[in-house]
Amino acid sequence: MANVDKYDNFLSTLQGASSSSWTEAQESSLLEPYNYITANPGKEIRGKLIESFNLWLNVPKEKLAVINRVVGLLHNGSLLIDDIEDDSQLRRGIPVAHKIYGVPQTINTANYVYFLAYQELSALRPTVRRRAPISSSSSDSGLGDDSPAGEKTDFPDRIIPNSDLDLVVTGELMSLHRGQGMDILWRDTLRCPSEDEYVDMVKAKTGGLLRIAVKLMMACATTNTNVDYIPLTDLIGVHFQIRDDYMNLQSSQYTDNKGFAEDLSEGKFSFPIVHGILEQPENRQIMNVLQKRPKTPTLKHHTINYLRDTTKSFDYTLAVLKKLERQGRAEIARLGGNPMLSAIMDKLSVDV
Repeated sequence: MANVDKYDNFLSTLQGASSSSWTEAQESSLLEPYNYITANPGKEIRGKLIESFNLWLNVPKEKLAVINRVVGLLHNGSLLIDDIEDDSQLRRGIPVAHKIYGVPQTINTANYVYFLAYQELSALRPTVRRRAPISSSSSDSGLGDDSPAGEKTDFPDRIIPNSDLDLVVTGELMSLHRGQGMDILWRDTLRCPSEDEYVDMVKAKTGGLLRIAVKLMMACATTNTNVDYIPLTDLIGVHFQIRDDYMNLQSSQYTDNKGFAEDLSEGKFSFPIVHGILEQPENRQIMNVLQKRPKTPTLKHHTINYLRDTTKSFDYTLAVLKKLERQGRAEIARLGGNPMLSAIMDKLSVDV
């Protein structure tokens, strides 16, 4: 019973200034699933897009570093959750985090990482002027200016104000979760969306993180502060996702990284699959395959052949990608040109 005595004055230990007992070792243990996935980086397209848009926006170096960290935390945290929701097996060619660390720990880590991103976000907030007394001869109320320092000296025509950045990120995270929610709902209820519904979902889901990056950059920009880069951002997001859908069913590299035609195993209504179903709605082959969520190649090969030869869905997907790519390049030119962004478009271009 000797240890009971230490609780005699327990309340007194809780009073006054307290220091956290959280240790670096505990932090490292908590972040293991996150560090596992980030140790094997992916295509890093988002980082390159941030660098590209900065040719136009010229965000100060220290603020750009914060934006990169915020987007990286949110992106990789969302991947941990996505892999659970999709019951994925591979991510970037290695087993997904929750297959190693378990679902509960991986969910908790992903949620923790979201809050780390918000903690980083505080570094982008404008400095607030302290209230100061004003001389009695002044006609003012006697209180100094307590508005954000940037409000009167910053760019008055800034499209994204540099205050309330938490609300900007929160709004886009809500959009991302709405898109993901619809994607899951269609899959789990076996309801094929219309093509327009699919594109709206992609704008919300895939475009969410891209818009976070660009909106934060627009809020911190020192040049072109009155230029709206969000339509181009949305177009890039839709192009990126439709391309990803195409490559999932057609690329050997994707097979190595995520498994063969993983979208079929997940029962996902991707862009080529939506087209194939809507092109011949009376034929329920694809719907039946999605319902079974095949893990072996036989049904997958059959479905891919059907999409290629019967509904011509891959040809249609490529035609859409070409149209989006052409519009993206035209918009880049209209905005003044951007060699880095054009190089990314070159890399994402699908040649057959």
